[in-house]
This record gives sequence, C-alpha cells and structure tokens, in this order.
Amino acid sequence: MRCSSNRLPGGVALLALTLFLALAVPARAAMIVKMATLAPEGSSWYRVLQEMGEDWQRISGGAVTLRIYPGGVAGDEDAMIRKMRVGQIQASAITGIGLAYLDKAFYALHIPMMYASDEEFDFVRDRFAPYLEKRMEERGFIVLNWGDAGWVHFFSKTPVTTPAEVKSLKLFLWAGDTNLVQLYKKTGFHPVPLSTADLLPGLETGMVNSFSSTPLAALAFQWFGLAPNMADLRYAPLTGATVISRSAWEKIPPELRPKLLDASRAAGLRLRSEIRRLNREAIAVMVKNGLKIHKVSPAVEAQWRKTVEDVYPEVRGKIIPAEAFDMVRRYRDAFRASRPSGKAKPR
Repeated sequence: MRCSSNRLPGGVALLALTLFLALAVPARAAMIVKMATLAPEGSSWYRVLQEMGEDWQRISGGAVTLRIYPGGVAGDEDAMIRKMRVGQIQASAITGIGLAYLDKAFYALHIPMMYASDEEFDFVRDRFAPYLEKRMEERGFIVLNWGDAGWVHFFSKTPVTTPAEVKSLKLFLWAGDTNLVQLYKKTGFHPVPLSTADLLPGLETGMVNSFSSTPLAALAFQWFGLAPNMADLRYAPLTGATVISRSAWEKIPPELRPKLLDASRAAGLRLRSEIRRLNREAIAVMVKNGLKIHKVSPAVEAQWRKTVEDVYPEVRGKIIPAEAFDMVRRYRDAFRASRPSGKAKPR
C-alpha cells in the first residue's frame, strides 16, 4: 500500500505527536519555599536550616527548594507571620514568643520560673506539642519541627540580681502584645516594647538599659557589648518552631510530605542538642570579652519564684489560655512526681 505524500504512517504520526507534546509542554518547575528567620547568616540556627534545605532538595529530587532569608531581612516575627498569611513567604523559623502572635497557647512553654531543667522542659514540651500542632493546623500552619534557643537570662548595663533591682531598669520587651506589656507594668517592671532590630540602638541611646535573652542570642546579635552584666538566673526557656503555611505544604506532592517532615524533625533534634552546647560556649566567649556574671543566691531565686508565681492568676486565662496553662503545669508536676526526690534537679 502506498502512502500519499502528505500523510505519515500511523506509528510514525503517533511518535511525531509524542515528541511534539514533550517539547511543547515544559517540565514542571521546582517549587520554591521562601523561609524567613531572625537567625543571623552563619549562625547554628541558619546552618541547620541550610542542612534541612539540602535534605529537601535531595529527597524531592530537586522538586522542592528551600530559599532562606536570614537576619530579619523579612522583618520582625510578627511581620513574618503576616507575610506567610498573604503568601509573600511560605515558611518561617520563629521563636515561641513570635508564634504567640498566632496562638497565645505558645506562651505556656515560656512561663517564667515554671521549669527547672532541660530534662523537665523536654518532658513537658514533647507532651504539649501535639496540642499546639493541632491548633496551628486549624489556623493554617504546619509545624515542621521544634527547636531551642536556650534559657533566658537578664542582661543589663549595671549589675542586678533581685526582682527589685530589675524593676528599677528600663527593660526591653518584644513589641506586639499590649496585654503582656500591661502585665509587666502592673507587676512593677518598666517595660519598653521595641522590635528586635531596635534593641541595639535602644541600648546605645539609653532608651533601654536591660533586656532578657538567651546567651547565644546576646552574643550573636552583640547585644551583650552594651549590657555586659548577666544575672545567673535561668528565668525561662525559649523554644521555637519551623512552620510552613498549610496552603504551601499542600502544594507539595503528597508522597513527598512525610519524607520532608521526617527530615525536618531530624533537623530540629540536631539543633536542640547543639544549641544547648553553644549556649554554654557563648557564655565563655562573652566572659572573655567583658561579660560579668552575677550569682543569684537560693534566697534571691526564691524571691523571683514568689514574684512570678504571685502573678500566675493574672496570667492564666488572660495572657495564656487556661487550658494550656493547666496542661503544662500538670505535665511538669507529673515529671517531678516521677523523680526520686519529687522534683527535677536543675542543671
């Protein structure tokens, strides 16, 4: 059978059509997840996020790329949350204080003088995390992992250790929560709400003369140079989480999500142990560069505990949802009851 000059045999035509479609339809572009963080470039937090991004790239075969914006270039943590909501960025590595802009229940992990050790805090957080993760998903966010920033201490221009001495200072407080600012004032403190970007200029001008922070953050942002006194009181743990908007997460192929989540959780566990080690090292580095550490006696620590616990009724149900406050206290008490001495040994 002869073919006309303007027709191709069926098999050849099908092959030609297949090749045409392959060339005409471009390969699916990689999904870029933009992630913001206050962590400075080169810091341990930043490096772990980089490693997580490399894992995502490998696991997805290049289908998902993590692009990190460090050092607060995307704004303070409340700005990061706003940008996630409108899709300007898709994810953030953010402290629990920042996450409290989304859900006040996160404050329950940072109640001052509530926890006595890393072990105790880990016990509480591991049991409280599913509650927070469910609430976050209801608000449109997925928790990829949990991380630590360390224990918060008071830093100041002049030596202070007692509650009365700290109350005499102009204390930096994260801006954004009017109720928390008012509570500090009611308790006798003099809070000055500022963005983290304004803390260093505030110390330079005298707008503030003290702040509470983890040692590693005080070193990384060089705040300690203008407030070279640290009270040796572990006031509260500061935790954080890496979150992604649910809308962005659901654009990732379903078969990839469990693998990416596993890689993210592994990164969070690596960060937890490393940050604790680095906080100890940060104190040593700052001491070599002029930081003075002021011991807090058991009697003064008892003053702090009473000062804080007297305010718990003002916190429960007003600053922190009552259910969340009661949950963490119940988990903490369960941990202490399981110890031979009936309480955690500080370390």
